Amino acid sequence: MSLIRQVQQTIDAHGLLLPGDTVVLGVSGGPDSLCMLDVLRRLAPTYHASLHVAHLHHGIRGQDADEDSAFVAELCRGWGVPCKLERIDVPALAQRRGLAIEEAARQARYAFLRSCAHAVDAESVAVAHNADDQVETVLMHFLRGAGLAGLRGMRPLAWMDELRLRANFLESPPGPQARIRLIRPLLEVSRQEIEKYCREQGLQPRFDRSNLDQTYFRNRLRHELIPFLETYNPNVRQVLRRTAEVVAADYELLRVHLARTWPDVVRSESDVAITFDLNALRSLPLGLQRSIMREGIHRLRRSLRNISFVHVEDAVRIVRQGKVGAVATLPRRLALTLDYEQAILAEEGFEPPAPTVPRITAEGLPVSVPGTTTLPDTDWRVTTRLVEHKSLPRNWPQNTDPYLAYVDASRIRAGSRLTLRPRREGDWFEPLGLRGRRQRLGDYCINAKIPSRGRATLPLLVCGEHGEDIVWVVGYRLDARYAVGADTESVLVVRFARG
Repeated sequence: MSLIRQVQQTIDAHGLLLPGDTVVLGVSGGPDSLCMLDVLRRLAPTYHASLHVAHLHHGIRGQDADEDSAFVAELCRGWGVPCKLERIDVPALAQRRGLAIEEAARQARYAFLRSCAHAVDAESVAVAHNADDQVETVLMHFLRGAGLAGLRGMRPLAWMDELRLRANFLESPPGPQARIRLIRPLLEVSRQEIEKYCREQGLQPRFDRSNLDQTYFRNRLRHELIPFLETYNPNVRQVLRRTAEVVAADYELLRVHLARTWPDVVRSESDVAITFDLNALRSLPLGLQRSIMREGIHRLRRSLRNISFVHVEDAVRIVRQGKVGAVATLPRRLALTLDYEQAILAEEGFEPPAPTVPRITAEGLPVSVPGTTTLPDTDWRVTTRLVEHKSLPRNWPQNTDPYLAYVDASRIRAGSRLTLRPRREGDWFEPLGLRGRRQRLGDYCINAKIPSRGRATLPLLVCGEHGEDIVWVVGYRLDARYAVGADTESVLVVRFARG
C-alpha cells in the first residue's frame, strides 16, 4: 500500500485532485493505466471525486485490441465505474492527415479524452505516465533536440490546451469551456513498482506486444539505450528525473521573465502576424530573444509541437545582425522579416503596413556637417561628427549597426554638400565589398531583398553638385569610394536615428 501513499503525496503536492472533482481516466488496460484506475478508485472517497473511464481502440492491433476493449468494459462494469469506449481507424486517419501513425494516435487519443471530459463536465483528465516514461521522454527530447520546455519532460499537472493538438482533429471544436487539467498521478512511481502493485492486488493487466517493437524510437530507448547508459551510471534514471526537475524550475523562471518582457517588445499582435519593436528585441539577452521567438511561433502555430533549434537560431541571428528586408524562414510557412524599426513574424507573403522611416522629399534635405539635422515633421535625425582615424574605437570595422556609417571625409569633394534624398531613376553606386564594380541601385535593392514597398522611402546620403553621388544607402551599404582606408586621416561618423 506504500504505492497508494506515494501517489497521494504526489496528488497533494501538486494539487492534482480538488474536492468534488470529476475526472476522466484514460485506461488502455495495460499495467500503468490499470494501476492508476485501481489507486484512484481507492482514493476517490478521500477527495469526493467522481471517476469516468475512457478507452480508445486505435484500429491497429486487430483481435488483441478488441480484447483490450472488452477487458476494460468488463472491469469497469465489475467496479461500477462509468466507461466510454470508442474506436477510431488511426492508420486511415494518419494517411488522411499526413501524419506518422504514432503522432496520429497521440492526437486522436488526447482529442478523444478531451471530448469525453467535455461530455461529462470533467475538470481533469488523468493519464498513467510513470517515472520511467519521464526518463524516456527527457532522453528522447534531448536526442531529437529540445529547449528547456522539452528537457523538463512531462509535468504532474498540465493543461489539455497546451498539448498542441490540431484544431477539430476528431470533432467540431467545443463551445466555450473551462480549461481542462491534465494530471499524471503516477509520474513519480517507477514501472517496476507499478508491476509489483498489480501482482500484489491480483490485477491482471493486458499486454501490448507493440511495446516490444523496436522500430519505435521510444521502445529502442527503453530496451537498448537506457540499459546501456546504466552500465556507466546505475542511477541514470534518477539523474535524468532530477535533471528534468531542475530544468522545469529554470523554465518557470524564464517564463516569468518572458511574460514581463512580451508587452515591452510587441507592438501589435493578431492571429496572423506579430510585430516586434526591433530595438527592444535587440536589447534583450540571448536567452530571452530565443524565448520570444519560440513564443511567437507557438502563438501563430499552436498545434506545432517541435520548434527546432535551427529555426530559432536563424530567427535570432536575423534579429541580432540582419538588415532591412532580411528574412528567416520558419516552420509551417512562417517567416520573420526585418523592417526599419520592427521585426514582423507572419505567414510568408504577409504584407505589413508601409515602413515607418519617413519619406524624403525629391528636393532632398541638406545635412549639417558636423551637427544634427532633424527630418521635418518627424522625430528622426541625422547626426554627424568629424574624428581622427586613430581615435575610432578598435572594433569599428565590425560595426553591425545598419544606421551607423564611417565615411572617409577627404573623399567628399570640396564645396560639395551632404544631402539626404530618395531614389532617382538611373541611380548607381559601388557597393562596398563588390570589388569596385558599379551596380544599379534598383538591382542592388533586388539582390538585398529590400521590400518593394520600402524602396520609395529608402534614404540615400549623397554628395556632388546635384546630389548624384551615393555615399551611403542608409541601413544597407556604404559606397566603396567613400569607405575608410589605411590612408584615411579624418573620418565622418554618420548616425541615422530616431528619438
